[in-house]
Amino acid sequence: QVELVESGGDSVESGGSLSLSCAYTGNLAYFVCMAWFRQAPGGEREGVARVNSANIPIYAESVKGRFTVTRDVAASTLYLHMSGLKPEDTGMYYCAADSWYCGLQEQYDRWGQGTQVTVSS
Repeated sequence: QVELVESGGDSVESGGSLSLSCAYTGNLAYFVCMAWFRQAPGGEREGVARVNSANIPIYAESVKGRFTVTRDVAASTLYLHMSGLKPEDTGMYYCAADSWYCGLQEQYDRWGQGTQVTVSS
């Protein structure tokens, strides 16, 4: 059984920092590529960052230089370190995993339930 559980969401002020975690369990074949997505109220879900099997990250333009995605394989945990937060970063943040897809589109097979991030101005 594959499971992804996000945590760390909170309310912060603009310019602040926050770190999200995604603990995952199950067959490791499902976790070749892992990503963070977010969905603002009334908006579509968008890819934020991902790491592939070599732990090489890619980022959406909107978060480059502010967000860092890392994976601790031994701890089976994916992280998203966010700094310089802006009100437009507000949304539900989801962790996702797939056995082969490594982009920033919503083509991942496995998803967590999400954790809420709210950035106030």
